[in-house]
Amino acid sequence: MLAFVIGVVIIVVGLAVSIGLHEIGHLVPAKAFGVKVTQYMIGFGPTVWSRRRGETEYGFKAIPLGGYISMIGMFPPGKGEQVSASGTGFFRGLVQDARDSSSESITPGDEERAFYRLPVWKRIVVMLGGPTMNLLLAIVLFGVLLMGFGVSQPSTTIGSVSACALPATSERQTCEPGDPAAPGAAAGFQPGDRIVSVDGQAIRTWNESTAIIRDHPDESIDVVVIRDGEKQTLTVTPMLSERYATDANGAVVTDAAGDPVTVQVGFVGIGPASETVRQPVTAVLPAVGENIVGVGAIIVNLPQRMVDVANAAFGPGERDPNGPISVVGVGRVAGEIASLDEVPLASKAAGLIGIIASLNIALFVFNLIPLLPLDGGHVAGAVWEAIRRGFAKLRRRPDPGPVDLAKLMPLTFGVVIVLGAMSALLIYADIVKPVTLF
Repeated sequence: MLAFVIGVVIIVVGLAVSIGLHEIGHLVPAKAFGVKVTQYMIGFGPTVWSRRRGETEYGFKAIPLGGYISMIGMFPPGKGEQVSASGTGFFRGLVQDARDSSSESITPGDEERAFYRLPVWKRIVVMLGGPTMNLLLAIVLFGVLLMGFGVSQPSTTIGSVSACALPATSERQTCEPGDPAAPGAAAGFQPGDRIVSVDGQAIRTWNESTAIIRDHPDESIDVVVIRDGEKQTLTVTPMLSERYATDANGAVVTDAAGDPVTVQVGFVGIGPASETVRQPVTAVLPAVGENIVGVGAIIVNLPQRMVDVANAAFGPGERDPNGPISVVGVGRVAGEIASLDEVPLASKAAGLIGIIASLNIALFVFNLIPLLPLDGGHVAGAVWEAIRRGFAKLRRRPDPGPVDLAKLMPLTFGVVIVLGAMSALLIYADIVKPVTLF
């Protein structure tokens, strides 16, 4: 139980640090460009601790699930509009409240330090500073994970030898009387044998040996292994068997419906032992890129994935282990990793670092969505302003001025409601039907 709690605490601290660095990514360029920043806070809700330095209050709040900085003058004043929040409709009230709050944050003498007065490129730098910090932190953590700890991958050493041959689609994985014997066991393969060559071809990876075996069904081939420090040659005849199709990297190929594709190939019945191999620095950025693409795919398919989560939470279905989870689910997985008894400490540390790295990738991608109140919404508004001003200049028309993002407050309100509902659903699902490692 203590190990479980430690794992959860590590993730909570890692998430808080990630959020803190995200907000620093906004804070530093904002101050460098002269914007007045009144607050830098990690968390939401009641303030637990704070201290004022200069014009900025720094502190922590009770709910460590986010953070923010308060910059004065986030929205420009309306063009001569003085709309009262009362009697004008709820959505108009949201717009006017946003303008009023922005206007009230500007104290006399600080008018030129308002955020909306910054040039477009500076506003974009300020808003992209947060996601950029998450991306940089993810790169560092993936570097530590891949170059320091390494990646578990199949070795050329045999880790298991099957006693029988079952089709890949078999509903059972245990041998019963009458099942055909696996060629590997009959040929004398043993766990611990290291494969040197197959059919006269030198072997450097497990996938190379598998490819040769698959291509020689019902043909006798020689396999050279090292056992107890000495070379031995074993003769085996792969049997024709239904197996899952794999690509060049050994990953299972799926069809358009997402179901695994099966093929008739040669089968021996041996499996690899895993080894941890440190990766070169050139492997870091591709790994980060793969994670970004993966998170992007989840976000693109988020509506359907949330339907799947709801069906699992309120019905008999199972959760998709690769689907979205809440902070509660992430903490649970971290606790399970930390509490594994037979896993080395280094592997536990690598697992926790990998979770924090993935969280930063999620923060990076999610905040780039071009919707307010996310950073991407402010960036999209600034880009639209640049486009609008550019066209006005080309047409020799007056400068249209800054884009009034306060008009998008009704949409922002809707986004907040949707995000809150999704968060509540994920938290509920992670409580009643969590994604687990076991």
